[in-house]
Amino acid sequence: ITFNAAISACKTGDEWEKALHIFRVMMQSRVEFDTITFNAAISTCEKVDEWAKALQLFSLMAQSEVESDMITFSALVSTCEKGGEWEKALQFFSSSAQSKVEFDTITFNNVISACEQGGEWQKALQLFSVIIFTKCQTLAMASLKSKSRWEKS
Repeated sequence: ITFNAAISACKTGDEWEKALHIFRVMMQSRVEFDTITFNAAISTCEKVDEWAKALQLFSLMAQSEVESDMITFSALVSTCEKGGEWEKALQFFSSSAQSKVEFDTITFNNVISACEQGGEWQKALQLFSVIIFTKCQTLAMASLKSKSRWEKS
């Protein structure tokens, strides 16, 4: 917990190199990593547009068999978008969908923006239609649940 807090504090204080140094010290000390540790380090890379370092951390995360979550994929999509790596952003977006990770609106916006920056407006439109479909599906399910509760009353 202390290491995670230190990495997050460095990220917040614009000390990204110190955050990654703490991460390396953890590795050398054989401290056990968790999802929060990796997310903090990947988010640090995202903040300073170090997409290549973020990808290295994600690779290490997979090798370490640490589970990724929405925060992991959102940070990866965002850092790839900022780095002009639309294909990688789309790849992480797609792989997270296969993992059943649910995205928020910000992540959808980031992957659409990455496609737009890469001149891939058709892919951006496809993603936009997926968002609309997903939101409509969510609203319909909520409506059905609400109707079911009302009918039981």
